[in-house]
Amino acid sequence: MATKLFKSVILGAPASGKGTISSRIVKNFNLEHISSGDKLRLNIQNQTPVGKEVAKYLQSGQLVPDDLMIKFITGEIQAVGDKPWLLDGFPRTVTQASALWSVQTLDVVLNLVVPFDVIIERVKGRWVHLPSGRVYNRDFNAPKVPGKDDVTGEDLVQREDDKPEVVRKRLEQYEQMTRPVIDYYRKKGVLQDFQGNTSDEIWPKVLNCLATYIPLNITAQKSKI
Repeated sequence: MATKLFKSVILGAPASGKGTISSRIVKNFNLEHISSGDKLRLNIQNQTPVGKEVAKYLQSGQLVPDDLMIKFITGEIQAVGDKPWLLDGFPRTVTQASALWSVQTLDVVLNLVVPFDVIIERVKGRWVHLPSGRVYNRDFNAPKVPGKDDVTGEDLVQREDDKPEVVRKRLEQYEQMTRPVIDYYRKKGVLQDFQGNTSDEIWPKVLNCLATYIPLNITAQKSKI
């Protein structure tokens, strides 16, 4: 059976488990994962024309303008061709959501709903080995030796943006910015809320939802991971 050209968006607050859920979706459904953040970072690193333009806004602490983001993401979607896709990190404003809808009618928008207090507690326990990017958490995936990287034995640090007061501010900003986008998609009839405290709790609900739209790949059907 031919795979339907499936088009979806995932929404979720910082540290809500969006990355984990997205990776499981890609693994189970062979979707193309279009992460706006990853794509922008790659363009900045490669110093493409778009990357240079975006870098100017970020370096001055400004948000990337809607028209630039819309043009950029539209190009990324076109590059995917006829593969089904999951868009992550875009849209962030109603202007972006409306522009996307005018050219790509979405099948479903997955909205991860994790209590802010749970996110703050989770992030408080997160420690990072900066040279490698390895992430640990004292409550799960703890390092073998507290405060030390498992591989190198070097010190772990807590990022500034993982500190509770910074996380709460980011969550409040997310709420203010994204609430209108959530309301926009709810009115369109494509929003699905997935509530829970952990990715493992939320994932089966997402899996069951997506399985009604698009077939599981053969490997995933066998493993049910």
